Amino acid sequence: MRTLTYYVGASLDGFIADPDGGLGAFPISPEVVDHIAGEYPETLPGQAREQLGLSGPGRHFDTVVQGRGSYALALDAGVTSPYPHLKQYVVTSTLRIEDPDVTVIPSDPVGAIRALKQQDGGGIYLAGGGNLAGQLLGEIDELIVKVYPVVLGGGIPLFGTGFSPTSLTSSTHRLLADGTAVLSYQL
Repeated sequence: MRTLTYYVGASLDGFIADPDGGLGAFPISPEVVDHIAGEYPETLPGQAREQLGLSGPGRHFDTVVQGRGSYALALDAGVTSPYPHLKQYVVTSTLRIEDPDVTVIPSDPVGAIRALKQQDGGGIYLAGGGNLAGQLLGEIDELIVKVYPVVLGGGIPLFGTGFSPTSLTSSTHRLLADGTAVLSYQL
């Protein structure tokens, strides 16, 4: 069975984006870029992969699932297929997506993920956002969070759920030279 991994960056106070969904407050150092390019190159959008000279299949994932807000970041940049190297799914009931390389999940994201996990293939990368991660919490097998050395004070939370204590089991941790911690947990 395939696994769903929520691979995401967050501030020390648990936000994955500023209140408007922007990512500009996160300090992306050469150490972070090297880590992502070396360990999780398929999580980089197509344009970033091109700039870094990355090609070929991913190491962990062959599919990406993202929410409307995360996908809107690509649309704002004029990109309709942000991860052309992966099978792409967007959970939205409000956006009309015309790109044939992007499949819309209009409702029941939990059922859709359960179906995807039953199919043959590699891992499934949950690219965001926090609201979708909250809905899919029971389906997430692994959480990998890059904790950046910054406090936002507000924004989009890592999990957009109400009070819902969920125990995790720590699997690995790594501290990058810039102070970013990469923490992995099994759910």
